[in-house]
Amino acid sequence: VCYKNGEGVLKDFQQAVYWYRKAAEQNHASAQNALGKCYNKGNGVSEDLEQAVYWYRKAAEQGHASAQNNLGYCYKHGEGVFKDFRQAVYWYRKAAEQGNTPAMNNLAVCYENGEGVAQDYQEAIRWYRKAIEQGNVIAQCNLGCCYEMGHGVEKNLSQAIYWYRKAAQKGSQRAQGKLTKLGET
Repeated sequence: VCYKNGEGVLKDFQQAVYWYRKAAEQNHASAQNALGKCYNKGNGVSEDLEQAVYWYRKAAEQGHASAQNNLGYCYKHGEGVFKDFRQAVYWYRKAAEQGNTPAMNNLAVCYENGEGVAQDYQEAIRWYRKAIEQGNVIAQCNLGCCYEMGHGVEKNLSQAIYWYRKAAQKGSQRAQGKLTKLGET
């Protein structure tokens, strides 16, 4: 982590990868997840999505919530594995049930869009709200969209604007764009 962030040493992704691999090979789940991220982004190693999935899975199977969310993302988008919405939902749910807020939001999106599960707006709203309770800005914007479109809630532009404003105040450019589109800049 010190090499990755340049804390006390020069920033050096190759050294970070070296040390992450040492720990990952000893089944350290956080190091496995971090190594997966290095492969995913090509930091310190050549980008290799299949290796990213390999390391995410090792960590996810040990119960590492962030790795479970990352693995779900790979399945949803077909990065390093064949696209499989059911697997994405499986891993998002495991992470969300551990309190991982990005996974809560991602699971809600799956319910809203009917990806890997039956479309269920009420379940989407429930997961968006859980993520919002933990401060997830993306979920605030997504809940605003639900109010704007009438997905799972009665269509209500004032509520949509409320959620867009909350997200925009925390820097969400998407929410800022939604406010502009609605004439609320």
